[in-house]
Amino acid sequence: MSAFAVPRVFTPVLTPFNAELAVDIPQLLAFCRWLVGQGAGLALFGTNSEANSLSLAERRAVLDHVCAADIDPAHLLPGTGACALPDAIELTRHAARAGCAGVLMLPPFYYRNVSDDGLFAYYSEVIEAVGSNDLRVLLYHIPQLSGVPISFALIERLRAAYPHTVVGIKDSSGDWSNTAELLARFPGFKVFPASEALLGLALPLGAAGCISATANLQPAAIASVLAATTLETRSACVERVSTLRLAVQSLPMIPALKAVVAHYAGQAGWARVRPPLVPYRAPEAHALLTQLDALGFAMPGLAQMAAR
Repeated sequence: MSAFAVPRVFTPVLTPFNAELAVDIPQLLAFCRWLVGQGAGLALFGTNSEANSLSLAERRAVLDHVCAADIDPAHLLPGTGACALPDAIELTRHAARAGCAGVLMLPPFYYRNVSDDGLFAYYSEVIEAVGSNDLRVLLYHIPQLSGVPISFALIERLRAAYPHTVVGIKDSSGDWSNTAELLARFPGFKVFPASEALLGLALPLGAAGCISATANLQPAAIASVLAATTLETRSACVERVSTLRLAVQSLPMIPALKAVVAHYAGQAGWARVRPPLVPYRAPEAHALLTQLDALGFAMPGLAQMAAR
């Protein structure tokens, strides 16, 4: 079954670093296995993966390691957008050849006020250069960070030109009205809100699931929202996952998430981030972990997986 055939949670997988700030491949693979075991797909190289702090060579190598592990590439939705068109082409081609379910593509994000014509040319050049009938592209709308919004007109144009390739979008705008308009305007398009707290509103309108930073912490709980068969059950599940989401989303997200994973994995190195980010300070981490303890939060099986 296609990874997009049913509602699905994808995790923008946090990237662990060793003491030299190189990617810690054994810890990454252990975490990926835990996430998949909890019912999540893997959106490697997302915003919360510190993807834009990784070189193209590192991202290729990480994808190779994950595909060589006992992880089905149908679970993978790597981010392949880049400022440089050749980089985007190379990484997208690499993901397509690896058999990934699809790719999540940021627009080129250095130049501001670029036209829809320019953005269409960017996506078209990637798609044509990769030249794969199996390629599935999800657009990535996060204008507050990229500075480059993906307009409804651009989506219409890309869908008309590449109806079997451009199949969806992650909406990280934080604007529910934009998500609702996407769902209303583009039936059949795979719309993934970036917060599980919106699933109670989005799923009845046809959302394809979510791609959420906090899926790094609560993948199974989010998967339970998507699997709920009654409105009552879904509402209860949404309330549960929203509590954690709201506790974390106002914090510096990447350092906070890594501090939580470091604690529950029993691996202090997980707290490392690459500059210019800085790790969470001990008092901040303690306050967050105390709050999560009060919520009865746990990451079952993570410490055992990380210790292998």
